[in-house]
Amino acid sequence: MLRALEIRDMLIIDRLDLIFQPGLNVLTGETGAGKSILLDSLGFVLGWRGRAELVRAGAEQGEVLASFDLPDGHAAHAVLAEAGLPGGDELILRRVNGRDGRKTAWVNDRRCSGEVLRALSETLVELHGQHDDRGLLDPKGHRALLDAFGAYPALQDAVRLAWRGLSQARKAQAAAESALAEIRAEEEYLRHAVAELDKLDPVPGEEADLDARRRSMQSAERIREDVARALAALGQDGAEGAMGDATRWLEGVADRAEGALEAPIAALGRAFAELGDAAQGVEQALDGLSFNAYELEMIEERLFAIRGLARKHGVAPDDLGGFAQDLRARLAALDQGDADLAALRKAQAAAEADYAKASGALSAARAEAAARLDIAVAAELAPLKMERALFHTEITAVEPGPEGADLVAFTVATNPGAPSGPLAKIASGGELSRFLLALKVCLSQQQSGVTMIFDEIDRGVGGATADAVGRRLAALATGGQVLVVTHSPQVAALGAHHWRVEKRVEGEVTTSTVVPLSAEDRVDEIARMVAGDTVTDQARGAAKALLAAG
Repeated sequence: MLRALEIRDMLIIDRLDLIFQPGLNVLTGETGAGKSILLDSLGFVLGWRGRAELVRAGAEQGEVLASFDLPDGHAAHAVLAEAGLPGGDELILRRVNGRDGRKTAWVNDRRCSGEVLRALSETLVELHGQHDDRGLLDPKGHRALLDAFGAYPALQDAVRLAWRGLSQARKAQAAAESALAEIRAEEEYLRHAVAELDKLDPVPGEEADLDARRRSMQSAERIREDVARALAALGQDGAEGAMGDATRWLEGVADRAEGALEAPIAALGRAFAELGDAAQGVEQALDGLSFNAYELEMIEERLFAIRGLARKHGVAPDDLGGFAQDLRARLAALDQGDADLAALRKAQAAAEADYAKASGALSAARAEAAARLDIAVAAELAPLKMERALFHTEITAVEPGPEGADLVAFTVATNPGAPSGPLAKIASGGELSRFLLALKVCLSQQQSGVTMIFDEIDRGVGGATADAVGRRLAALATGGQVLVVTHSPQVAALGAHHWRVEKRVEGEVTTSTVVPLSAEDRVDEIARMVAGDTVTDQARGAAKALLAAG
């Protein structure tokens, strides 16, 4: 409940302190006195989007403070907790608007954003008027209003849960179909590539080993001829033969050389031994350089095949085995894909059945709630002198979604036999006000702790109809709080608390203020509303009669 409202330097309001009470609070005053400014200021502290320029001329900043009582269980407690703001049984909102347009807000002396203010305002205040824009005239919000009236949250939760399951099943099936289609598009390539890789069957490290063997063979081919020549030069036809001849010649004349050839002959013997070792080593080396030309051809052919496949698939030669395994896995997925897809389709069908069952139950509950709402609104229209008008909650099928498969729209027909249509298009100004009031009376039964503000909702009606409007407002305020801005004396007379909005001009400065009215002041104010500028005794008598009847 709105307890207090303090306004400083906002538009033509200099300083204003208001204390509101439970029940029906009425605000009256002449046109242009500043009633809309009062609502603009309240909307400002609640974070609503409104006028851009709010600071009073000559002031550095404007400020509004609103104090609300919060009983246990009030929805605002959850908003405060989620925002990490202090709670309690009192909520104080404060917002400042600087001359430069900068806005700063506090909740219980803690800085907060405009989004938090707006979230709180949804739990604190509802504004309704002839040009209601907070849900009743907007068909987009009618389904939520009907759901609140019907009060079947378990069914709504079941539909949301079933929709999530259906959405997930659809995504899983779509992803599987897409993946399978992608694999099928390259099936020929996959099977050919796997066959080619399987035939070659490369192993990690094989390319480096083949390359080393190839290089060794190529190197042996280049040096073998020279090694063979060296072996020949060391053999019988070369150094060995020449040394043998020299030894025989020397030995043949040694006995006549008186010992002079003994040392050379011994040296040649040693040289023979070393020459034999050298020849043996060269012969062994030559044997090691021998290779099969066909083997070299086979090595080169396999090496080039491995390298060619690596280039073809854009992978390193040592990664061909892993690449082949990946391709085999994709083929396996293709072979398994139809079975998996069948299972996913079965799961989606089950999810669709679950959703259809849940949404069907919700649709049935909505139809039952719509019938009850139509009866309830009809009962409220009779006291408002619209007993011949027809209100109908129209439900049509729409594309299924998380909130079900129903489109809800409130339609009216002002006279029997007349075509029905949307509230905003069919009803006249006065009729619209009464339709909105009747609808709000019915819908408000599902709400608690919300201050309802009606801005000239009685415009265009008078006499007995205005009295009926006032009485419905008073009934709506029972156990709660309703603020009404009104030009109707019948409505004003039914208020439990009465304020008058006044405009004053001092010098060249215009200000607006709000004053609480005593019982005597109320007589004069209601008389003014009855008679206009000139208040007569007859008008005062009428005012007293209205107050007495209230």
